[in-house]
Amino acid sequence: MVASLILVAALAQQQPAKAPDVTLMKAALGGSCSADFTVKDADGKAVYAAMVHVKVRYGFAGVKRADLEVGTNSDGKARIEGLPDKAKPMTYDIRKKDGDVEKTTEVTQYVSDTCHATFDVVLK
Repeated sequence: MVASLILVAALAQQQPAKAPDVTLMKAALGGSCSADFTVKDADGKAVYAAMVHVKVRYGFAGVKRADLEVGTNSDGKARIEGLPDKAKPMTYDIRKKDGDVEKTTEVTQYVSDTCHATFDVVLK
């Protein structure tokens, strides 16, 4: 009995706790660019269910358009993959509404300079 309890305790210590997967949106807009977001509040805590929104204009003269939106996971993380390699600058609006208070911020990605962008943002 004691031996089996020790074995169970040893196995539990060996298995690391699985972190929540990053919320992923596969945009499939014909490119290989991506954007990773980590959203925190003013106290440095992860923000769950913050909405990351972007309007993408791409193709010749920016005639193709897409509206994308993804929410953050419990670690405040979200990822968008499949963004076009050539596009107009993309401004991401990040928002979280708590009751009557809405906190927002913006970040911009220039895929010509940074195809695989990483943004650490603080909602204010």
